[in-house]
Amino acid sequence: MKSKAKRHKMTFAKRGARDLEEAKAWLASQNIEEIECLIPDLAGVARGKIMPSKKFVNTPYMNLPLAVFYQTITGDYPDLEGVVGTVQSDTDIFLRPDFRTLAAVPWAHDPTAQVIHDAFHPDGRPVEESPRQVLRRVLSFYESKGWKPVIAPELEFYLVEKNTDPDYPLKPPVGRSGRPETGRQGYSISAVNEFDALFEDMYEYSESQGLEIDTLIHESGVAQMEINLLHGDPLELADQVLMFKRTIKETSLEHDIYATFMAKPMANEPGSAMHIHQSIVDAKTGQNLFSNPETGEPTPAFFNFIAGQQKYMPAITSLLAPYVNSYRRLSKGSGAPVNTQWGYDNRTAGLRVPPSNPSNRRLENRIPSSDANPYLAIAAVLASGYLGMIEKLTPADPVEKDASTLPQGDLPYSLVQAIIKLERAQPIIDILGPQFVTAYSRVKLHEYETFMQTISPWEREFLLLNV
Repeated sequence: MKSKAKRHKMTFAKRGARDLEEAKAWLASQNIEEIECLIPDLAGVARGKIMPSKKFVNTPYMNLPLAVFYQTITGDYPDLEGVVGTVQSDTDIFLRPDFRTLAAVPWAHDPTAQVIHDAFHPDGRPVEESPRQVLRRVLSFYESKGWKPVIAPELEFYLVEKNTDPDYPLKPPVGRSGRPETGRQGYSISAVNEFDALFEDMYEYSESQGLEIDTLIHESGVAQMEINLLHGDPLELADQVLMFKRTIKETSLEHDIYATFMAKPMANEPGSAMHIHQSIVDAKTGQNLFSNPETGEPTPAFFNFIAGQQKYMPAITSLLAPYVNSYRRLSKGSGAPVNTQWGYDNRTAGLRVPPSNPSNRRLENRIPSSDANPYLAIAAVLASGYLGMIEKLTPADPVEKDASTLPQGDLPYSLVQAIIKLERAQPIIDILGPQFVTAYSRVKLHEYETFMQTISPWEREFLLLNV
């Protein structure tokens, strides 16, 4: 049965408003009753408050404790000694709506809207721990040079049968044929069509939020899909990833299955990535700085950008692969590019230069997993590319052979290794913000310690009677 929200036809699908007055008009035109006031935390989880629309338009500012940016994925909090005091972490920060993100919540039972917020201290300073602010901070470095990044994310995810007992492995869901996938159906149209009803709802929900989906394909894993979003402004695309993740999860629940962005949800299936395509243009002219306007050949800045990502990839890995599970994907033989090599149209390299004309020349970073916070992953790759351009770094030679056979090099093997490398990379700390890096490191180490409290079946199988 369709929800009330779906029966309530959204007559104005445009996402965003210029200011409060335009937002009021939009809310009134849609008969919006409630507003979901969102802020993405370090995990990329949408947290916040829900309030009546009448209250929102009269007092469009709200507050939350600073601790919202120190909450782990398990709902715990790390030891904040030396980072921020317990009293301070429980004091209020103030959230201001970014009206450009105003959109419908099409799966809600009553006419509902959502708007993403930015976080500020009482004295007006941006909250440095906020992922949105981290990305804004990185973009400000580009702006100071007259440069503007353009990005396009590709999101992989699995559809899985509902799993209410975490002790049991995940299984592919049953499609319209009445059977689950038993073999890999990469790029199969009929395998996508197994879930036609779900994807029709997904497209309808996405359109009503103004999300710009480019393509949908079936990836190589069983019931593994990929959505590509149209290229554009990094902050806007990060917002769209946040909104799309909510959308596909909610749509899947309506169809009695799960959608998961775990990096490696099933042991014998490929992991899920969030590939990030990047180019840099002149902010005034729109000219792609990676291509010579006269010859069309790649510029020194293009190679500097590649070299920056090569050099700083180990330092930013914890932002691209933020959980213990992420490193199950980043392992030899997993199909993921476990290296910092680069190559022309070489998908085995961590950094790929896709075929394109000069105006669309770009670099694809294939290391990020789909579980990454989009704001932080985009900020991290752009930060490393920026440093390469500023430091005028030179990349290694492009790899033409299978890069998966090459040594992993300095790329971290685990979350703890990745955090250590982040904490030792002063140029990355300076561009992302020291307070953010300290907070992020504490949260991630606490999550690792929580994971270590769980004894796995592998340990019981091989250690119980053998050691």
